[in-house]
Amino acid sequence: MAQSDLSAAGATLTVAFVVGVTPGKWARTWSERMPQTALELRLCSPSEALVAVSEGSVDAALTRLPIDDEHLSRIPLYSELSVVVAPKEHAIDALDSVTLADLVDETVLQMGSDGSWVSIIELIATGAGVAVMPQSVARAFSRRDIIARPVSDGPTSRIALVWLATNNSALVEEFIGIVRGRTANSSRGVQAPPEKKSKPATKRTPDRRPSRRR
Repeated sequence: MAQSDLSAAGATLTVAFVVGVTPGKWARTWSERMPQTALELRLCSPSEALVAVSEGSVDAALTRLPIDDEHLSRIPLYSELSVVVAPKEHAIDALDSVTLADLVDETVLQMGSDGSWVSIIELIATGAGVAVMPQSVARAFSRRDIIARPVSDGPTSRIALVWLATNNSALVEEFIGIVRGRTANSSRGVQAPPEKKSKPATKRTPDRRPSRRR
């Protein structure tokens, strides 16, 4: 598909993303390849992101697996390690890393059904307990009254690009290509016409026939 078919003036691609995901590099690539088509990034909780994709209020979402919805297509992108977040001056502050067994006597707070870590972070800061979460989430909520340490045997978190399986929008396909690392001249970008191979020049052999005497 030609670039002009995708870069419709006034068109917008809306992509939801969850805390900890940094879509900046993909947004920069989008603005370079699709300067006439706006990319709107919308911060959502994981549950909000999936609802938004299902209802069509966003075109795609960068969120965490697992996702139990057969109507959504997904491309796993990368994994990240877990950390335990605790109030400042907690005993784990003296450790470089911990194991899940080290937390057996702790009050481990669980993320709410809304998929938001905000209330959990507030509870940790008050000393109500600790929580195991993706490292990028802990970094996003970094503050002076909490600490974070790696959990060596903790669960990994997988980030994926998700979109409605029935959404065949050319803009969504273009964003999928960007996220997957396709170049501008690859199969879904602008394709240069195949180079024609020139035929080798025919070498002429001098005519060595004897000249006819008159």
